[in-house]
Amino acid sequence: MAVALDSALELHPQVAVRPEPFGALAYHYGNRRLIFLKHPDVVSVVNNLAAHDCVQSTLDACGVAPERWPSFVTALSSLESSEIVRERAR
Repeated sequence: MAVALDSALELHPQVAVRPEPFGALAYHYGNRRLIFLKHPDVVSVVNNLAAHDCVQSTLDACGVAPERWPSFVTALSSLESSEIVRERAR
């Protein structure tokens, strides 16, 4: 499923994010997937999803320029299919 700017997401509770010089590693203890988050901005967004109403407000709060939002939506869609992030109830 594709993530939209008005989607409410959160880091999956079975995922641990470990900071690295390049960004972070995200490990899902349930499905044993290891994902490389290759940019500090992506790490910031993923870590702050639950603190905001939707993806758009998270991107705003993390200082991501609007012209970069489509690439973040694509990245979050991929992370959702890998079960690193998930939809949350509002």
